[in-house]
Amino acid sequence: MPYSGMTSPTIAVQAYEARALRVHFGVNRGDALGPAESCEAGDVYRLAGDAEALKLRLVPDAGGGRLHRLAPGSSFGAANETVELVCRHTVMAADGATAELLYLHHPASGTGLIVPLSPLAPRGDYTLITSNDAPADMPPASVLLAAFAGGTLISLPGGAQVPIERLRDGDLVLTRDHGPQEIRWIGKATLRAQGAFAPVVIAAGRLGNSADLVVSPHHRIFLYQRGARLPGVAAELLVQARHLVDDSTVTRREGGFVDYYGLVFDRHEIVYAEGIPAESLMVNEATLRRMPPELAEEIAARFPGLSQSQHFGTEAGREMLDDAARKQLPGR
Repeated sequence: MPYSGMTSPTIAVQAYEARALRVHFGVNRGDALGPAESCEAGDVYRLAGDAEALKLRLVPDAGGGRLHRLAPGSSFGAANETVELVCRHTVMAADGATAELLYLHHPASGTGLIVPLSPLAPRGDYTLITSNDAPADMPPASVLLAAFAGGTLISLPGGAQVPIERLRDGDLVLTRDHGPQEIRWIGKATLRAQGAFAPVVIAAGRLGNSADLVVSPHHRIFLYQRGARLPGVAAELLVQARHLVDDSTVTRREGGFVDYYGLVFDRHEIVYAEGIPAESLMVNEATLRRMPPELAEEIAARFPGLSQSQHFGTEAGREMLDDAARKQLPGR
């Protein structure tokens, strides 16, 4: 059965011990990320290369507020112990992308915990921008998903287009490089369309798409640069949808819930969604570590030992896609 993030009141998140994220450069050099009052904006934090990702399963405390209790299945602490949501930090990565980090306190051990709402890269540098009061509730951790929203039309080998929610394991889908390929697995996650989970909407025609294409922010779109192209930019690019946002023809849509569907094949493939090429869900150890724990566990159980490599297209980061570059992308 496909995974649905709405089937349980338990919140599954990925966390790190706060000591794994320390100031690499700045006023508080050497200090771990902590409560807002102990942090200084402008300090640059670095996530340890050997930082261990912890799986937390949380349920809201009966008393409400910012207290939660650890549920069975957590890889930290003991069931029924409390954790308190203390504050929220906003940091900026080297490529200009921002991420939100929740700081939690585990009273039983005195340990600080960090829950990233966007993926963090080991040994990556993150500059603290602001620190604010904790949100009223615990949002789920960010999903690193190559996922299409429900209703997206996927091309089949014969030319027909089918809404992604109607596809089943074993169906054949048209791929750019290997022709008809069998779907090995379809995953589904239903999430609040807020913050890091708010989908990206690529307006019809922006990239030659026949209708609005709605995808998860980290989903990469395949772009082929014909003829003259930007200096130093490869002809074949994989671009995360969030990097294409221009608040005009590519926007973020917040509010309500969104059904995300991920397609897994024997290889990391490029499929056609609303008529334009986009990636399938890539399965390997690195990507599994950055997915919701329950979804990652299901994929790992279905495909033990599966380690897919990235499609040969070059990934374009934000630094490659400044405003001038965006204007030269296909569809402009």
